[in-house]
Amino acid sequence: MAMVSPYDLAVPGGVQNQVAGLACALSRSGVDVDVLTPLGPSGASFGDVGGAHLVPLGRAIAVSVNGSQAPVAPFPTTMARTVRRVRAGQYDVVHLHEPFVPGPALAALATCRVPMVGTFHRFGVDAAYRLLGRACGRLAGRLRVQAAVSEEARETASEVLGRHTREMLVLWNGVDVARFRSAEPMDAGDGGPVVMFVGRHEARKGLGVLLSAFSEVKIPARLWVCGAGPDTEALRGRFGSDPRIEWLGRVPDAELAGRLRAADVFCAPSLGGESFGLVVAEAMAASTCVVASDLPGYRAALAGSGVLVPPGDSHRLTEALTRLLGDDLERAELVKKGDVRADELSIDRLACCYIELYSGILR
Repeated sequence: MAMVSPYDLAVPGGVQNQVAGLACALSRSGVDVDVLTPLGPSGASFGDVGGAHLVPLGRAIAVSVNGSQAPVAPFPTTMARTVRRVRAGQYDVVHLHEPFVPGPALAALATCRVPMVGTFHRFGVDAAYRLLGRACGRLAGRLRVQAAVSEEARETASEVLGRHTREMLVLWNGVDVARFRSAEPMDAGDGGPVVMFVGRHEARKGLGVLLSAFSEVKIPARLWVCGAGPDTEALRGRFGSDPRIEWLGRVPDAELAGRLRAADVFCAPSLGGESFGLVVAEAMAASTCVVASDLPGYRAALAGSGVLVPPGDSHRLTEALTRLLGDDLERAELVKKGDVRADELSIDRLACCYIELYSGILR
């Protein structure tokens, strides 16, 4: 089978993580997978898709989408390569992620002649996405199965596709539980309990809110800030003098898992636009308790296994962090619940669901 990513797989992102993780899980289950993806020069050595075969389709450019930057490849050459590869690959099934993103996914949707599955990840409709739906919505009828990663993603896709929506399955974003649970916890030293943030430094991810909240935490604690983005320099200018904050930049996957295992609290302070909380699922898989914004995607991912606070409310976030950092028993109880929830969100369970879908449409 072929799995088509609309975004450069070497650039960190939720959809990219799902494509790579699902390809690995499918390969472990015995499925022969080709991953078709834009892959610019920075990803020339990227190869972490397990037993799947990586097929680079060309470079990507960053465009503003849904309050973030998406590494897309809307070039005729990239789309032509996609079409040639799909036609030459003799695939039984083609699985498209975000089928309406201009580039490889949309090119495959428009031209592929074998059964297709489409997974919709996005939450939130803007004018450009609505226009794409009007222009290309009829192509959705070519998908034998339409799936979404959350109820919010399903509602977004249904609004854009309109009458072209089929009965849409709601699944989830899967997490590689074994990878996080087996990671060796990083030595966090003796500077007090650790709060951890992972994400792009942009307004939508709410890092500024977390930094403001953490500045009011009076008990001894530290904050690990992972990631980078357009707001990094401005935020470091405002909060960089706080010696409790460690600005780590982008960290390798193995280090990220080790830090998650070592952290006492993981914080996801996003302000909106989260269709499903993969980062909180990874934290639960690493047996770390979670405090997150009360957004539908995070609420669905946690399912009662974490602490929720109003988005953008730094005072409530300060209170939640202070309470969790000072209460070992509450943290331990949340970790126990999170372990169970992470198993429910396993990428291997998700792969089994998709294998059943593939088999069903082939029958």
